[in-house]
Amino acid sequence: MDIKEQDILGDAIGQHWYYRAKGAAMRALLGASAPRHVLDVGAGSGFFSRLLLEQGAGAATCVDPGYPDDHEEVHAGRPIRFVRDVGPGDFDLALMMDVLEHVDDDVGLLSEYAAKAAAGARFLITVPAFQWMWSGHDVFLEHRRRYTLAQLEHVVARAGLRVRHGCYYYGFLLPVAAARRLAAGASRNIAKSDLQMHSPAVNAALGAVCSAELSVFRANRVAGLTVFCLAEKK
Repeated sequence: MDIKEQDILGDAIGQHWYYRAKGAAMRALLGASAPRHVLDVGAGSGFFSRLLLEQGAGAATCVDPGYPDDHEEVHAGRPIRFVRDVGPGDFDLALMMDVLEHVDDDVGLLSEYAAKAAAGARFLITVPAFQWMWSGHDVFLEHRRRYTLAQLEHVVARAGLRVRHGCYYYGFLLPVAAARRLAAGASRNIAKSDLQMHSPAVNAALGAVCSAELSVFRANRVAGLTVFCLAEKK
């Protein structure tokens, strides 16, 4: 996750509807089998790795060049390391949650980590969807681009990975978000975060919409706010 969003939400991030929903979608796409070792690329606070540790993952390594130093913690009784760089490892799941849109060479970055993985390792990747949904939130987070599902799957294939499943999420909320962003006009290019704290009632309402979508999102190859792709190293 982006450190800028962590700074906005602080310790309340686990209660925010958006991150709770994305964590639930991650778990649904991965299935019931808990990973042995998670490599979380561009992890920031390690929010998604921590969720997986709470749900049975054996260990996690979070890599982010922005960390001031390398260190290790214990979460849910399991080790979680924070490092600025990592070499080839025995991880069986790599997370790249909203990472590729930040770099100029998305194929190159994904290829770099694919080369560090053993055969059979899974990669779970998310990116923001649709360039026409570009907004000040993208500018604020220093994004380079947004993707269609086909574009992300093409990047994954060029990096030497096999696509296992691709879909969109937050599809039920897309019409409302699209109307707001298209109505913003020229201000869509002014840096401003859309992320904000919500009341418990708003969090519950938006969380309920996402929960209702969760049962069908794997079949959604049409539209949403986020693209999900599950891949594996051949």
